Amino acid sequence: MLKSGVGRWLAIALLVLILDQASKHTIEALFQFGEQLTIIPGFFNLTLAYNPGAAFSFLADAGGWQRYFFTALALGVSVFIVFLLKKHHAETRYALAMSLILGGALGNAIDRMLLGHVIDFIQIHYQQRWYYPAFNIADSGICVGAVLMVIDSFRRETPSEKTV
Repeated sequence: MLKSGVGRWLAIALLVLILDQASKHTIEALFQFGEQLTIIPGFFNLTLAYNPGAAFSFLADAGGWQRYFFTALALGVSVFIVFLLKKHHAETRYALAMSLILGGALGNAIDRMLLGHVIDFIQIHYQQRWYYPAFNIADSGICVGAVLMVIDSFRRETPSEKTV
């Protein structure tokens, strides 16, 4: 049985996972591969893209082994994050960061296990001249979680700062 403090953080991870999977299934049902819908002209599109690699399509052309490697890595990191959540559930910013990363890692791992690639659909660009690689809600959870971890690392007290 999980401690009560851990439950809320796992619920946030589950929410990220559900939003990620629901949005990916919706986009895949509504779009053909490569199709784009302009939401904000010159800045934001929805598009259906598949990424067999990692972030920014790293190792996308590696021949298939990367699917298993990144799936195993995500599952291993997820187990470690649950351990960290049990240990640090009272540290709000840190636990929130871990929850967002956990939900995102599992969302992309599900895609890799079931489909062999990750579904991406959010596309940010500048007037059709510069494009940021397409991403998804899981990627957003991972990135926001990473930023929160950095912020948390700067705001933590060092042993010399603690009052006795």
